[in-house]
Amino acid sequence: MFEFDFMKGRNILARYSISTLGLLIVALGVGMSIKSNLGISPPSCPPTIFNLAWPALSVGTFTWILHLAFILLQLVLLRKDFKLSYLMQIPAAFVFGYLCDAFIWLFNAIASPSTDYAVQMLLCLASVPITAVGIKLEVLGEGWILAGDMTTAVLSRVTKAPFSTVKVVFDITLVVLTALFAWFTFGNLTGNGFTVVIREGTLILAFLTGVCMRFTDPLLDKLFAPIVKKYIHP
Repeated sequence: MFEFDFMKGRNILARYSISTLGLLIVALGVGMSIKSNLGISPPSCPPTIFNLAWPALSVGTFTWILHLAFILLQLVLLRKDFKLSYLMQIPAAFVFGYLCDAFIWLFNAIASPSTDYAVQMLLCLASVPITAVGIKLEVLGEGWILAGDMTTAVLSRVTKAPFSTVKVVFDITLVVLTALFAWFTFGNLTGNGFTVVIREGTLILAFLTGVCMRFTDPLLDKLFAPIVKKYIHP
């Protein structure tokens, strides 16, 4: 009995360690994309534009608020099929939100926003593989569940549409809603006139992250295979 509990404990520790590392790396990618000021990934667009409108609340705070709204949407859509395990999205939302805040603060402390387009593009492009690696680690760990990804899966299940199709529609919806909010609030479709939320960087992150994962996923599968085999799927 003791041996079983010990193995179960190691399994949980491994899962959440890898998943937390994944959240940390994705949050780093969010911080870099915001610092580039060329546009950010669709899931981070609403929290960022809300922060520009109401700066008393951080991007991370608006991130977990949005994630809680996603969880409520899942509850409405699934009803009795909503599993208790899905509630793990709540702590994941808080962890991810405040990790984003930490990296945004760190990048702001290191340097002022660059106006050199080459530097901005470099930051934007660098955030692509970083985000790709973080997402894969979340999947490998099978621990934390981010509400945005789970909501996409739920919508795919309810509508019976392919996950990839729902993901594109979901991301486009987030960007359009962000642009509309920016327009009515600031009279600008891309941000508040100083900080850019939607621009070419948004398209780069939306499309190149998936392409990048085709190359990074096999490498991470190979790198973490011994850990996954020993501790997660023994």
